[in-house]
Amino acid sequence: MKNLLKEFKDFAMKGNVMDMAVGIIIGGAFGKIVTSVVNDVIMPLIGLIVGGVNFTDLAITLKEAVPAAEGVAAKPAVLLKYGNFLQTTFDFIVVAFSIFIFIKLINTAKEKLEKATKAAEEAAAAAAPAPAPDPQIVLLTEIRDLLKK
Repeated sequence: MKNLLKEFKDFAMKGNVMDMAVGIIIGGAFGKIVTSVVNDVIMPLIGLIVGGVNFTDLAITLKEAVPAAEGVAAKPAVLLKYGNFLQTTFDFIVVAFSIFIFIKLINTAKEKLEKATKAAEEAAAAAAPAPAPDPQIVLLTEIRDLLKK
C-alpha cells in the first residue's frame, strides 16, 4: 500500500500531469469566457438577424402537458429541445475556432522566435573568431611539414 501511494505521488507530481491540470483549469475558465461571448454577444446578433428568435426556447412538443386535476400532480410536456442543441453547437464551434486561432498564434510566435534565435546563433558563429588551435596540434603540424621537406 505504501509503495502504491509512492507511485501515485510520483505520477501526480510529474511535469506533464501538472501541466495538464493547469491546462484543464485554464480551459474551464476560457470555456466560461467563450460561453459568455456566445450567449451574450453572438447569439443575440444571430437572433436579431433571423427575426428575434431565442434559440434556447426552440422546441417541438412531442406530448402535451397534463394539467393537475383534484390534487393529482401534473405531468410536464415532453419536448424535443432542438434550440438548446443549436445553442450548444454554436458554443462548440466558437470554442473550437477560438482554440484554433489561439494555437495558431502561439505556433506562429514560436516559429518567429525559433527563426530569430537561429539567426542570432548564426550571426554569433560568423562573428566569433576561430578558436586557437591546441599547441600539440600546432607542433604535430610543424613536424609533419618538416618531414615532407
